[in-house]
Amino acid sequence: MNAPAKKSYTAAESIQVLKGLEAVRKRPGMYIGTTDEKGLHHLVWEIVDNSVDEYLNGFGDAITVTLHAPDAISVTDNGRGIPVDIHPEFGKPGVELILTTLHSGAKFGDGDSYIHSGGLHGVGSSVVNALSRRLVATIRRDGGEWRQEFAAGVATGPLQRLGSHRGHGTTIYFEPDPTIFKHGTHFNPELIRTHLEAMSYIHSGLKITFCDEVAGQVYDLSHPGGLPEFLVTLIKQSERVAVADVNFAASRSSPNKLEVALGWTDSGEEVIRSYVNGIRTPDGGTHENGLRSAIAEAVRGYMRVHDLTPKGLEISARDIREGVVAILSVFVREPMFQSQTKNRLNNPEMTAEVENFVRPALETWLNSNKRAADAIVGRIILAARARAAMRDAENAVKRKTLTSRRVNLPGKLADCKSNDLDQTELFIVEGDSAGGSAKQGRDNHTQAVLPLRGKILNSEGFTTAKALANAELQDLVSAIGTGAGEKFNLAGLRYGKIILLMDADDDGYHISTLLLTFFFRHMRPLIEAGRVYIAQPPLFRIDVGKETYWARDREHKAQILRKLRANAKPKITRFKGLGEMDAKVLRETTLDPRNRTLLRVEIDSLPEADRVFSDLMGKDATERTRLITSPAELVAVEQLETEGHI
Repeated sequence: MNAPAKKSYTAAESIQVLKGLEAVRKRPGMYIGTTDEKGLHHLVWEIVDNSVDEYLNGFGDAITVTLHAPDAISVTDNGRGIPVDIHPEFGKPGVELILTTLHSGAKFGDGDSYIHSGGLHGVGSSVVNALSRRLVATIRRDGGEWRQEFAAGVATGPLQRLGSHRGHGTTIYFEPDPTIFKHGTHFNPELIRTHLEAMSYIHSGLKITFCDEVAGQVYDLSHPGGLPEFLVTLIKQSERVAVADVNFAASRSSPNKLEVALGWTDSGEEVIRSYVNGIRTPDGGTHENGLRSAIAEAVRGYMRVHDLTPKGLEISARDIREGVVAILSVFVREPMFQSQTKNRLNNPEMTAEVENFVRPALETWLNSNKRAADAIVGRIILAARARAAMRDAENAVKRKTLTSRRVNLPGKLADCKSNDLDQTELFIVEGDSAGGSAKQGRDNHTQAVLPLRGKILNSEGFTTAKALANAELQDLVSAIGTGAGEKFNLAGLRYGKIILLMDADDDGYHISTLLLTFFFRHMRPLIEAGRVYIAQPPLFRIDVGKETYWARDREHKAQILRKLRANAKPKITRFKGLGEMDAKVLRETTLDPRNRTLLRVEIDSLPEADRVFSDLMGKDATERTRLITSPAELVAVEQLETEGHI
């Protein structure tokens, strides 16, 4: 039997154009992260966030979420109501346009409709519609009540006026599509209640109600006590013991609204919950970086003024933040989220903004609450002494091992002085020129640098023995110290962080992918232990008068330029590579832990990661060609690389 003839890519008919919301249904992970329970509930958060946006901008003060059936839910608010008039350009009612078109809405305008919003992409509602087998929008505004129904992102009928109505607001009812959510479409009532309750603390003036009709329960989740009350609840729920009998809390209303509450506990862990415009950012971001720095500097300032640091004891920022439970809520007019799922904030200015507000406020609080402050300092000193004792014990064993192993280290490795796994970092850089800049800009106490010569071997499909016949990969494994393949032993790890520092261009991305392929195939436990990171060096320098901005890529550059004043005359410099970057600039933007951004590489799905590496790096070019020539696939790969979840 003859095989069917394959169509040539030279034919225009081989090009596929996804219309409407087809791209969302074809690649849902690009918009909601996953299609498991996490992605399923992300649909609810998207609709709730739209209702919260109405409250944030002064319209409406109540939200009701109702679980009608295990797989059917609605969100009702008393905001302005989605527009129902006909759009002059597209000839459709506003509600139909918003629910069936990506990147549509009032959040792209000049700021008159929404001052603060978590949904600046105009994607959330239409994505929920695309991934629902049925969605019903009911709008109350302009003296009437209106309704329109949809299925799989397509209107099943016209917008209908049901009758007169005095109120205003929107209700979105939807049922997730089981053909998309193959792991199940049943919502978790406890997860929804917990999420809504956290939101009620963040928005202390908002009335939130959860009606679980399946269980016959109604929950009033309003919490006027705000973040201070939330902090007490979190500490109590975690069964931690507070170090002091009072906690720190501070807030301001302008220029950006900012609230924080924190306290120290007896736990050995640091817990920070952060929110941007009411949306949880579980992966942190620039606002969390500012808070962490503020906590460390404020405590150091207090200890310095009162001469409380014991002689000979080094107190690190980690010692200071050990046991901290903190909640941070910021409101940003133009938030730059890392992806549509909004897990991480990237606004560079928020680090300094949060630090400059929290640090003096916390230091003042410590000086005004000396009894609590002294208890906190005592707890910090105990943590520092315990860590020092543990470090000395580890180093006694490690030093003997490392001394015998150091003779086998590659000669081009610029090693660091410290043997403390918690502090040390290995930067893998591209070429001797970039290596020179990194060596000059690094902190040689904790940061090591290993230059590689150009693009390394593509190890996909190779045995470990064959891969290690390559001198560059052999040097890499020797520097890391764990061995590879069946001989891999995490106990031999010489650095706490393995950081890929490549040029911010296509060649740099290719080298990073080659290295990730080697790590995934031959040193996977290194990734699973959370030890592999990707640095984010700037590609552009933007000078405006005395101000300097750094942009990671073209999109980031465009975001920065849009925020400049109208008469600004920016001077833009594009770096050809890290080798031409001044060592001081490289240190300030990429090497210094206080300022840099690192993406930790994680494996969300082992089968999916295996498929991606096989398709991208394998010998069979068929799948790689398909990836390159398919726009939707290309975007998916780029997003995976951006988020560091490969």
